[in-house]
Amino acid sequence: MSTDGKQRDARAIAHHYDVSNDFYELFLDPLMVYTCGYYRDPDGKLEQAQEDKLDLVCRKLRLEPGESVLDIGCGWGGFSIWAAQHYGVRAHGVTLSKAQADWAAARIAREGLKDRCRVEFRDFRDLPEGARYDKIAAIGVIEHVGVPNYPAFFGRVRSMLNDGGLYLNHGIHHEFHWRRTTQTDFLYRNVFPNGDLSGLTETLTEMERARWEIVDVENLRLHYARTCRHWAERLQARADEARAIVGERIYRTWLLYLTCSSVAFASGSIGLYQVLMRKQGDQSFTRPTTREDLYA
Repeated sequence: MSTDGKQRDARAIAHHYDVSNDFYELFLDPLMVYTCGYYRDPDGKLEQAQEDKLDLVCRKLRLEPGESVLDIGCGWGGFSIWAAQHYGVRAHGVTLSKAQADWAAARIAREGLKDRCRVEFRDFRDLPEGARYDKIAAIGVIEHVGVPNYPAFFGRVRSMLNDGGLYLNHGIHHEFHWRRTTQTDFLYRNVFPNGDLSGLTETLTEMERARWEIVDVENLRLHYARTCRHWAERLQARADEARAIVGERIYRTWLLYLTCSSVAFASGSIGLYQVLMRKQGDQSFTRPTTREDLYA
């Protein structure tokens, strides 16, 4: 992608994620995870759901102590930090948001993880050509890639994965008969300037064209409906603080965006899928034949 394209992506990410760390702290969980939770308990709390989601990703990736892990679009570093703390890996997160990177670096230092976890303010496309990792995760990234850029994105990720490794892609996709609406235009204009969703089958096709084998696919749509509802309720409960930090317009925009997102996930017009992959033809990793250990 051109330098102009990278700068455009950086501006779009900054528009959304550099609103204010203090603002996001009002409605996110303490780990600052800004992606779909995983509710083992249907009436569970957001905090537990986000811990369970991070752990589910670690289990799906079959993380082992000492492995190197790349966290593309790592946000505030939640997955990188969790994986380093609980699975003993060497985690490297990259984000296009400087505010996120600064927050993550401070937390990594507080947790005493600087020897095995780092988060950088960097475009993952600018990682060294020879960068290689045992496992890779992209959690909530595909929405920002742009459908025309899928071949380059999936190809670059593949080039960075060691043989025997696994890649997990966690992202939002629209349903097959989706059509653009005024709601979509509002979100793209005011919330996600570079948002671009595809259908699941379209994405899987591009993954296979980039020579990935699809190992597992799981739909977490209803989990995201609940997550967005929790975020909206938590933000509304702290409305005065939100207004003081970002003003009335941004507060109302984010409340509307979170509420509409919850409704869209609940109705099925959009969904959340975790896709686990390995390189086509890679016989050096033999996965278990069941999912049972993932949910133990």
